[in-house]
Amino acid sequence: MRHLLVLNPNTTAGVTALLQRHVQRAAGPGVAVRCVTARLGAPYIACEASYAVAGHAALDAWAMALAQPAQPAPDAVLIGCFGDPGLFALREASPVPVTGLAEAACLEAAQRGRFAIVTGGARWVPMLERLAQALGCGAALAGIHSVAPTGAQLAADPQGARALLAQACREAAARWNAQAVIVGGAGLAGIAEAIQAEVPVPLVDSVAAGTRHALALPRPAHARATPGFDVGWQQVSAELQALGQR
Repeated sequence: MRHLLVLNPNTTAGVTALLQRHVQRAAGPGVAVRCVTARLGAPYIACEASYAVAGHAALDAWAMALAQPAQPAPDAVLIGCFGDPGLFALREASPVPVTGLAEAACLEAAQRGRFAIVTGGARWVPMLERLAQALGCGAALAGIHSVAPTGAQLAADPQGARALLAQACREAAARWNAQAVIVGGAGLAGIAEAIQAEVPVPLVDSVAAGTRHALALPRPAHARATPGFDVGWQQVSAELQALGQR
């Protein structure tokens, strides 16, 4: 049995429950999925400030998960936010593969050619453009179409969200001549499948893509032997401090 640890870097337990359901479905019965919720930060990540804090929250959630001796060590870690806060820091500190929803979805979509992203919240557009460059996917990203409601608001109205996102995906595909469109956001898990018949190009569900990518990644060639940070922490959680430089 393989073990996949999923970190929700916001504080909304409902998002964690959604991740648990959809990641387990994508992973299949041979994988034990464990999702944990951040214990600090914002209920939903939708701006630069909440994103910055979410990086800390992801690290803290990871340390908290590893500190529970009754739980098996994960074989891979997935950051359950379309924006991947803390990705590079976690990758540096983890002995097992780490990926995020955005990285995985961009890599999968880029296999089909130039792609577009549809997500909720206008402030995500420059943030995701910057992330795509950092991930090496900038050249394949044709454009980002944000709808006015945030991902949290879309998740609260699934029926309305489907109609709105189907239209947004059609518009994005036509505007940028995209070969694929990512439906990005933990709160939007499952919607790509529900609206695929209404969109003329392949849709990529970021949660399903994240699950597939996390489970396919090999152990990093130069990974550290045990989890840890090369930092002497001050005024952080006991779990983070325990993984710091001694």
